Amino acid sequence: MPSCRACGAAAGDLVLDLGEQPPCDLFPPAGDPGPDPLFPLRMWLCGRCSLAQLVEDPGTKEEPAGVEPRALTEQAADAVRALAGAGLVRPGASVAEYGSPHGGSWLPLLRAEGMREAAPDEPADLVIDCFGLMHDADQRAAMAARAARLAPGATLVMQFHSLASILAQGQWNALRHGHFAYYSLPSASALAGSAGLRPGRSWSFPLYGGTVLLELSRDGAPDAGTEERTRREVAAGVTDSARVAGLGRAARDGAARLRAQLTDVADAGKRVLGYGAASRAAALLRHAGIDSGLLPAIVDISAVKHGRRMPASAIPIVPPDFLRSDLPDVLLLFVPDLLAEVRAAFPALDEHGCEWILT
Repeated sequence: MPSCRACGAAAGDLVLDLGEQPPCDLFPPAGDPGPDPLFPLRMWLCGRCSLAQLVEDPGTKEEPAGVEPRALTEQAADAVRALAGAGLVRPGASVAEYGSPHGGSWLPLLRAEGMREAAPDEPADLVIDCFGLMHDADQRAAMAARAARLAPGATLVMQFHSLASILAQGQWNALRHGHFAYYSLPSASALAGSAGLRPGRSWSFPLYGGTVLLELSRDGAPDAGTEERTRREVAAGVTDSARVAGLGRAARDGAARLRAQLTDVADAGKRVLGYGAASRAAALLRHAGIDSGLLPAIVDISAVKHGRRMPASAIPIVPPDFLRSDLPDVLLLFVPDLLAEVRAAFPALDEHGCEWILT
């Protein structure tokens, strides 16, 4: 019986079960024949605080660092501008960052605004959590640690991929090992409350199909925008286990659809490649039963992934020159946020009449 990583409650429901999956952060050398380890991959929704969360985790190390996509850097710049407009980013103030282990620090942008990085044991005027909190198995302790870094009158802002967006777009493969929590505004507010923090303002961005930046402080109060976003999320079903369980249907339908698409491509004698060896692709490939017979290779810009392969499916990961040397008829893009960036970097794809499949 799971217990909530945030509030400790045992009441809740299993809402998504993807069966046995490889660690999404495992990218074996291409010559490693396997077999690769497999572990349960399941999501549970707490019946008390509504936090969607990972049930089990193999505890493997983080994936090789990827190259930060342009969509992520542009969103970070937009977020910093929003925080500056709200008076939270200001010259001379101190900042502490809890970032994602996958990269994407905001510190260079904040330094450019005149802020200084707080020492490790120094309370900060602004604490930033950019997709970092979800990587902590003990959610309550992780939130408490961030709250403890706040100077008097200071603010914590946390950015998260919205569960409401995951539901609306059927993004079932957002679930992965090492990502312990999937937040909504109600669950993020409840988690913050366990550390004596309250929500204030919030901002939405299109990254990953819908990302929220939430202001938290000891004396905060939700503004009209946050209250309205919270109402919309509840209406979308983020606190309803039956609604969240719809991700299971999305997983079955999405996997079957992708396999059918690639089968049709193969039957038509077309050349297909993947792009973006992202951790989110591992469960999708295994769930859909796709291997190198249907997808010969996946192009990735990150040099540390070259010469490696995807876990379980054993699809090789190759450098961008592989794409330039022999243009595919179809390109399967595992991270839709990369579409504009890939098109700009490889204009010959559209000139060649390449078809795009977005997952």
